[in-house]
Amino acid sequence: MLPGEISMAHNGVLFLDELPEFKRSALEVLRQPMESHSILISRARSTVEYPSNFMLIAAMNPCPCGNFNHPEKECTCGPGLVLKYLNRVSGPLFDRIDIQIQVTPLGILDMQGGSISESSKTIQKRVMCAREIQVQRMNSLEGQAHPFGGHFSQVYPNSRIQKKWINQICALDLPSRSLLKKAMEGLKLSARAYDHILKVSRTLADLDLKESIGRVHVAEAIQYRSLDRNSWS
Repeated sequence: MLPGEISMAHNGVLFLDELPEFKRSALEVLRQPMESHSILISRARSTVEYPSNFMLIAAMNPCPCGNFNHPEKECTCGPGLVLKYLNRVSGPLFDRIDIQIQVTPLGILDMQGGSISESSKTIQKRVMCAREIQVQRMNSLEGQAHPFGGHFSQVYPNSRIQKKWINQICALDLPSRSLLKKAMEGLKLSARAYDHILKVSRTLADLDLKESIGRVHVAEAIQYRSLDRNSWS
């Protein structure tokens, strides 16, 4: 039994373009390795386990015509057609994706380089600082059971924090808890989405060089759950 694309992407990126165009059975296979970071293949005579610690990046159109929520073009798809298109990808798979954002089309000035944005070098420095904060946080937990189930010499992203450690590592103040409670009730988010919001909030705070998670970090993390919103379709 040879490793497939999921294991080939171990410690790397698995990019799926036009996500709804994949067979549903192929997409559903992603659910287990996205949580366990390994994939188990069982056959009649043997069972093989392959590592699959990958970063999943997927892209898709918002509807069949591609113009749903477009700032200038009109969508020609009916509401039922948009929902049918989204349903090609199961809710449980969407639920396992940490960040879900809608990317608006670039204007002519953006394509010609007229807009000002952070350089890749500046972003890299912020990410490296966030990683260093994470290493120091892990060292401060020395003598306790590792929250990622591994060794302190390894660096894990915040997405790997185990559920029993979330409340300690991703502690929220009263305003942040109140905001998250309103979002959970108003958007009818799942328990898995709740955990994702906390972990993303922790990462945003690290990138902002803040020791504690603030209301602004929680608010931004909530905005990254676009496909959880009932108003999408």
